[in-house]
Amino acid sequence: MLDGKPIVAILTGLGKASRNSKTGGGLLQTWILRDDVSPTDAIHSGADASICGACPHRGSIVDGRNVGRSCYVTVFQAPLVVWKSEKRSIYPTVSPEEARDIVADRMVRLGSYGDPAAVPFHVWQTMLARVSAKAGYTHQWRDFPEMAEFTMASCDTATEQVQAAMLGFRTFRVRGPNEPLVTREIVCPASKEAGFKTTCDTCKACGGNSAKARVNIAIMAHGAAGKVNAFNNRITV
Repeated sequence: MLDGKPIVAILTGLGKASRNSKTGGGLLQTWILRDDVSPTDAIHSGADASICGACPHRGSIVDGRNVGRSCYVTVFQAPLVVWKSEKRSIYPTVSPEEARDIVADRMVRLGSYGDPAAVPFHVWQTMLARVSAKAGYTHQWRDFPEMAEFTMASCDTATEQVQAAMLGFRTFRVRGPNEPLVTREIVCPASKEAGFKTTCDTCKACGGNSAKARVNIAIMAHGAAGKVNAFNNRITV
């Protein structure tokens, strides 16, 4: 949906729980990847625009290398493993209707890597019809307001938070070390700064407007030190 290039959405975790300590083991994971370019090559060529759009955390391409990337996802780990597995044809292909039956009464994370808006909305609408909970985030909230049903608007400034809320989104804002919370915003309870009070699969707050929670969520920039520094440098310039 972002640039018309070939992508694939892959669901994992049906047989083995995630080891992600923040999200918990109960969330099924979805990976949105360029079908024809490995995720590691994509971030250094700019081909990741097909699955991440204009996300500011992508970094910039300089002399064939990515610089200033602040995305917390370590692409050469899970995303690359999943992509290589798909190239070996180990995942069966299913329709959205079949996926709906497979994930019924389970919890699904939209876009463990990749922006959920890259996948046509009707695919998510069908697939998620019978899930017990969901979690998802989109930086494409300006262009895909329908995603407010299932995802939080990913915001990087207080101004963006206001703009996304005016479009009907609940928001999830990454903030710098000295940025205060805004009205109706709470610290992510599964974050380090909140003392890891819970996990995403227990909290269930980040399911957009379909979640029971009504507050907005904020989290300090996190991930590898270099990525946190890249984010903090960008927001203070």
